[in-house]
Amino acid sequence: MAKLSASRILNNPAYRQLIKKRDTLAWTLTACVLVLYFGFVLMVAFAPEILTHPISDTSVIPVGMLVGVGVILGSIVLTGIYVQQANNRFDPMIEEIMRDASK
Repeated sequence: MAKLSASRILNNPAYRQLIKKRDTLAWTLTACVLVLYFGFVLMVAFAPEILTHPISDTSVIPVGMLVGVGVILGSIVLTGIYVQQANNRFDPMIEEIMRDASK
């Protein structure tokens, strides 16, 4: 019975659509994270003078610290986007596919 259910799931067009949508979202968000991290690393390597400037004349906090926090917060936001999409978009699709496979 499990083999039959697995083959039904794998041959279900909705399953293929789910995988395509999930992979597209995952690769898009991965690219965003890579741009964030490599952008920061390249900035450290090729424009350190920008990162060492204070955020204002009276501040001791450098711009680089804010950029680093921005990279971390950006990663958290992108993770949140994936979780939201998984919960609200992909999980209902999975439930429907499982219902179809159990018939």
